[in-house]
Parts: sequence; structure tokens; C-alpha cells
Amino acid sequence: MKKVYSVKDIDDLHRSGALGSIPADAVITPSARDRLNELGVQRARRTGAAPASASSAGGGSVDERGIDQSVRANSPKADLERLFNSPAVHELKEQICDVGRRLWQRAYVDGNGGNLSIRLTEDVVLCTPTLVSKGFMKPEDLCLVDLDGNQLAGVKNRTSEILMHLSIMKAQPKARAVSHAHPPYATGFAVAGVQPPTCMIPEIEVFIGRVPIAPYETPGTPEMGLKVAELVDKHNTVLMENHGVVSWSNTIEDAYFKMEIVEAYCRTVLVTTQLGVQPKQFSPKHLKDLLDIKQKLGVPDPRIGLKECELCDNDEWRPGVTCAVPAKGGESTSATDPEAETVVKAVTDEILNRLKG
Repeated sequence: MKKVYSVKDIDDLHRSGALGSIPADAVITPSARDRLNELGVQRARRTGAAPASASSAGGGSVDERGIDQSVRANSPKADLERLFNSPAVHELKEQICDVGRRLWQRAYVDGNGGNLSIRLTEDVVLCTPTLVSKGFMKPEDLCLVDLDGNQLAGVKNRTSEILMHLSIMKAQPKARAVSHAHPPYATGFAVAGVQPPTCMIPEIEVFIGRVPIAPYETPGTPEMGLKVAELVDKHNTVLMENHGVVSWSNTIEDAYFKMEIVEAYCRTVLVTTQLGVQPKQFSPKHLKDLLDIKQKLGVPDPRIGLKECELCDNDEWRPGVTCAVPAKGGESTSATDPEAETVVKAVTDEILNRLKG
């Protein structure tokens, strides 16, 4: 069985000087791969391709995805086209199209809504086109842009909301992939301006955490990107007021996973509030256990390091209208107003007297 290496494993090997002992076919978590990149350690691709330090056709170094890192936005047009049409980038195009289909099939996007992106090199990004349904994209539809949003390659025009993705990538170096969609339950929270409560389901606490809401700005504007970018240092998923959801990660697959997790959570919370009972929460101690797991995985969370008494704070959470659950025994728990009862009785008596007359 292949060994899975986490951030902790990488740090332990680094301290002992044994990073070179990692097998070529080992499973590396996305966060552990980021740590290897931070340490300047390059590994061979598991597919058997040339090692990361090998030279590409253009003479540059290749990362673990097989992407030539020497290509920049100001590289010759021929180099940009070579990168855009390379087998490694084609594989990433296929991944984007696959995620786009899943977003569409789950009704997370409608019409031509939503957009996806992957950072290829220091200042070159692969992204979805505008005015194309995410359920029916083809690899040849995708676009190449620089970090300012200028299109470098592709026959279709890039998405109008790429500026938000680029703002996230500039603010958060670990964000190599960004997913934006409009899943209805999570978007409902964003429209209502209600931050989802915490301490209810372990999965969202480990992989996402508290989900903040970025103030509304017009989609596609630099202002919207900046509002979201202010939150991505501590959060990997953000609700956008009156708009939708955006999530980032090391891969487009994982960015999509976060979209699924936050949507399922918001749906579960909404169902819970309709049951007419006080939702149960796990204890701050249990959340502390989850945050310890999260820290080992290298997932950011501003609550890491807080005292237990500061966790599970849902003071601002106010569930909406819920169905009324009768008290045990069928007795009504609603209080009566004696004065109102007197008035009702007097009116009833008067009506009955007139009917008798």
C-alpha cells in the first residue's frame, strides 16, 4: 500500500534531512506538496515522466504537473501557444471541463454562470470562457490570461469574472485553482447575509471552517475581487453577498470539493431549522480536536490557537421561521392575553344576542 505523506511527515523528514527518501509513487497531500514547493524540493511525476528539474522543450524547468515554469506572460507568442497546447495543460483543461459538468449537473450553475481557473506558472492562468455553459465546455474553449486579466491565448473570450480569481491568487500564493458557482442553498445564505453557524458537522470544520461573507460589489469589477481577496488569507471558501460562492485550493478538484461541502452543509442547516427544535452542537472541546486535525493537514483557519471558550461562537446565528412543534401531551404552550380574551368573549356574546333577536 502506498504511503500517504502529510505536511507533518514532510516537516519531520526535512528536520531529519531525509526528504530524498520519499518514494516516487508516494501519495502526497496537496498541502504537503505545497510544503515541498516551499522547501524547494522537486519530485518526479508519478506517471513516469521526466523529473521536475528536467528541461522542457523550451529549456525551462518543469513542475510536478509537467508545466514549463519558465513561460511568463511576456514570453514570445510561440512559447505561450506551446504551453497552452501542451499535453500537461490539455490534461488540466480536461479537469476543468469535468468539474464544469459536475457543477452544471448538480445545479450549482445555470445558463453560462460560474467560472473556473488554474494557475499554470508565476503569471499565467488557465480559465473558462465567457457565455459558455459549464456543462458543455470543451478543452478548446478554454483561455490563457496573465495576472492582470489580459488574454494570451484561446479562441473564445475569457470569463468576465477572472479578475476575482486573479485577486485571490495574488493575495493567497497557495491558491493554484479557483472555483466560483451559485449553489442555491449556500447562495441563499449569501443573499440573506447570514453566516452559516459552526460546530454542527465535522466535515465542514476540517475542510473549510467558518465561512465569511464578502460585501456585495458588481460582478466582474476589480472591487469585487478585492473584497474577496481580503478574506482568503484565513479562509478557503467565501460567500459573496447577493452573488454566490468562491473556493480556492491547490487543485481544481479540491476547490470543487469545497463547493460541494459548503452547499451540503447550508442545505442541512436549513433543514435543521425547519424541524422546530434547537439544533444540537458538538462541544468546543470536540471542535478543538477537529482544529488539531486541520492544522496537521495544513488547512488555514483563524480559530486555530484560540481557547476552547472562544470556539463555537454562534451568537449572531438567528434561525429563521421554523415549524411549531406541540408540547408533549398535546398541550398548547402559547400564552393567552386575559384582556384580549375578555374582548373576544364580549364580541361573541353580542353577535349571538343579535342572532337570537
